Amino acid sequence: MITIDNLYKSFGGVEVLKGVTLEVPDGEVMALIGPSGEGKSVLLKHVAGLMRPDSGRILVSGKDLFGLGRADLLSLRSRFGFLFQSGALFDSMTVYDNVAFPLRELTRLSERDVREKVLSVLEQVGLTGAEEKYPAQLSGGMAKRAALARALVRSPEIMLFDEPTTGLDPIIVHSIHALIAAMRQRFGFSGIIVSHEIPEVFGFVQKVAILHEGVICFVGTPKELFESGDVFVRDFIRGSLPLEASSFQQQVPSQSNRKE
Repeated sequence: MITIDNLYKSFGGVEVLKGVTLEVPDGEVMALIGPSGEGKSVLLKHVAGLMRPDSGRILVSGKDLFGLGRADLLSLRSRFGFLFQSGALFDSMTVYDNVAFPLRELTRLSERDVREKVLSVLEQVGLTGAEEKYPAQLSGGMAKRAALARALVRSPEIMLFDEPTTGLDPIIVHSIHALIAAMRQRFGFSGIIVSHEIPEVFGFVQKVAILHEGVICFVGTPKELFESGDVFVRDFIRGSLPLEASSFQQQVPSQSNRKE
């Protein structure tokens, strides 16, 4: 579904991405993890077409994202949903109007059809009854649910999540992750999730990639990650786990017995 091929990006003469190569298979969600400041969000914005690389390619279903004309690029982007770290809801709009916004702007649906889709997706994310609330009236968890509803309302084939649970307490983090897993089951999207929620995020992704020093240094299943003999990988995972974890290899279920 997504192929990142030898991607380079610099800012002010400082190289951030130094030849990133990565593949996300159709139907899988991949967790992109790594130390802070390594360029994970920068990479995600390239996949979304929001940044242009200095060199390298991003292919979506075999089409070069940066080799397309404007019309074809817009058509390809219509297959994406993006959940920003902040949620990026419009403060002046109600929850209903926030979720309806992409339908009104990017489709020719009647207002009746828009309403049907908006109310349906709000029900799926557990926000029935919150349609007339404004973002300032929402809790952090509700705001993330509203942002997820807006990202999903056009039934995207690809979802990109940029640290979707930042700033939320552990119980809400768990509920948002469970919701993402449930929505993947329902919508069948592929995607990438940038997260520091280790090992929580491993409970619903199929693959994990680690970005370190500008390149991908590991790709594999969560089980393979925890069994890795690479010194950096092991030290990074150990340092990222909660202090109360008695054995870091016990923190993630194997792919064979994990329930989606």
